Parts: sequence; structure tokens; C-alpha cells
Amino acid sequence: MITLTDNAVAAVKTALHRAAEPVEGLRIMVQAGGCAGFKYLMGLDSVVHEGDAIIERDGIKVFVDVRSQPLVAGMIVDFITELDSSGFVFDNPNAREKCGCGKSFG
Repeated sequence: MITLTDNAVAAVKTALHRAAEPVEGLRIMVQAGGCAGFKYLMGLDSVVHEGDAIIERDGIKVFVDVRSQPLVAGMIVDFITELDSSGFVFDNPNAREKCGCGKSFG
């Protein structure tokens, strides 16, 4: 369903380690919005919801809600660190177009 690169796994592990309260994993969602039609939402989560897909890699869990699953199927999540910015980037084969910042797609 979703593939995380080694850099993404390391970034998620760091976030989980720094969390103020215990969490189960990372949630990736898609919502209507953004400049291209849909936007990605990510956050630490402690709750697994009915219908969630659970992707496990190197001791971390990624949760994807049932509505988002078809929109992110086959997506690769990476984490980049560059001179002027750092963050998660998404290579989504379901995106026909994406905005300049890479955080929304259509």
C-alpha cells in the first residue's frame, strides 16, 4: 500500500521518540483541499480505527483510514533534508497533478 524510505522511517522513529505521550504510530490521511484538490495530513496517533490499513516497517506503524487508502495506494513516502527546507515528500502514482510544494495533488 505505502512504502516508506529509510529516511522516512528514521524521521518517524525520531518523532515517536520525542512525543510527549506514548503513541502507536503515524497516521497518513487525505482530505479535500489544498491547491490541487486533495491534501495530505500526517500526525502521530494512538488510536487504530476500524478499517485502517496498518503498514509496519522496522518497528513503526503507519495507519491509513479506509477513505484514504485508494488515494495513496502505491505511494512512496520519503523524508528529505535540504539546505533551505526539510520534510516528508510523497511520490504518489495516483496523482494526476500536484502543487508546487508537493503537499497536495489532484
